[in-house]
Amino acid sequence: MYPDLKQRAANLLKAYEEKGLKIATAESCTGGLVAGLLTEIAGSSAVVERGFVTYSNEAKSESIGVPADLIAAHGAVSEPVARAMAEGALAHSRADVAVGITGIAGPGGGSAAKPVGLVHFGLARMGSPTIHLERRYGDLGREAVRRSAVEDALGLLEKAI
Repeated sequence: MYPDLKQRAANLLKAYEEKGLKIATAESCTGGLVAGLLTEIAGSSAVVERGFVTYSNEAKSESIGVPADLIAAHGAVSEPVARAMAEGALAHSRADVAVGITGIAGPGGGSAAKPVGLVHFGLARMGSPTIHLERRYGDLGREAVRRSAVEDALGLLEKAI
């Protein structure tokens, strides 16, 4: 998938395994790429607890409990929804750490307020406040936006340990 990120993902998995921590993902615009990258590595089942691909608003609500009124009030691509996705993935899994990713990869779908390339991340860890990260990558093309989001998700997961 992303050969140059594979070693970074392997190092992340090793660090989590050494600490006895499990990961869950809740992905929208990345469509499971973070979970896919992590599970490309042999032995990842010791760390990757589960991944949710919650592409639609309904999936966000039904699979990980993101309140529909939160999505209606802020939009799917927003800080509150990214936080709720991470917290929902944590609550609906046996993981210790969860990352939520929601954004606009393009080429369409953007607006002046929420342009193509806008991605919100949430990182939830048992016993810690949820962290938010916002990135505005720009209209780099769908593949580049999604790849950049995978890199930033790895970065958040690295900081969580």
